[in-house]
Amino acid sequence: MSDAPIGIFDSGVGGLTVARAIIDQLPGESVLYVGDTAHSPYGPKPIALVREYTLAVLDDLVERGVKMIVIACNTASAATLRDARERYTQQLGIPVVEVIQPAVRAAVVQSRVGRIGVIGTTGTIMSRAYDDAFAAAPHLSVHSRACPRFVEFVEAGITSGPELFDVAEEYLAPLKAEGIDTLVLGCTHYPLLAGAIRYVMGPGVTLVSSADETAADVYRTLVQHGIERADPAPPTYEFDATGKSKIEFTRLARRFLGPEVSTVELVETGTIPLPERHT
Repeated sequence: MSDAPIGIFDSGVGGLTVARAIIDQLPGESVLYVGDTAHSPYGPKPIALVREYTLAVLDDLVERGVKMIVIACNTASAATLRDARERYTQQLGIPVVEVIQPAVRAAVVQSRVGRIGVIGTTGTIMSRAYDDAFAAAPHLSVHSRACPRFVEFVEAGITSGPELFDVAEEYLAPLKAEGIDTLVLGCTHYPLLAGAIRYVMGPGVTLVSSADETAADVYRTLVQHGIERADPAPPTYEFDATGKSKIEFTRLARRFLGPEVSTVELVETGTIPLPERHT
């Protein structure tokens, strides 16, 4: 079991920022990534539908023998975490790591004045998952804002320019007015817009991305469960998408992750086959 891959799930390509951090911090571990591009984006969808899509893919990852699940999507984490831990950790002993709590912990540590902003998809913000996570620190003032068009810009390859800056100003102005000093990027797409977001917010605001903190959680969980990979052979990296075409996923994946995305397989949710691992 320890030599099995880490299963990473996202609604599309955004979770590859988490995969990148995991590969960097745990270079000996194999990765099996599935992006549910057939149903992306998750952000505007009802929570019940997001839960249905997420659990279908996670069931397939478990069938394929992953030793750990990483829900690398804020919307899916908000919708499914409790169900996933009951279904896979309590019943099957497979650890589940998500992206919300790691970002919250980092923001609590980094905030100097106790005023924190959170931006994310409509689904993530409406779920109030971050508000619930910050509830353990009642001395903090948390201000949330949905930024749905940010995902559109990232997937179109637009990370700068007047249109993006105008939209960012509109989204972020209320958070600037609140005097926040720390901003949680509550969507795994958003780190690719960090330059634009930092430009609009100004140098006095610290940006918190969950990717590195999530990778640290993965490392701790592997050690605690005694399931670090022991095989001396090079690790394998496999990237799958559920959509009808892999061209766009591959293009975006290489922007997010780099040359590790050498091959992308198309799979069908609920009936994912068991192909050979691709390096």
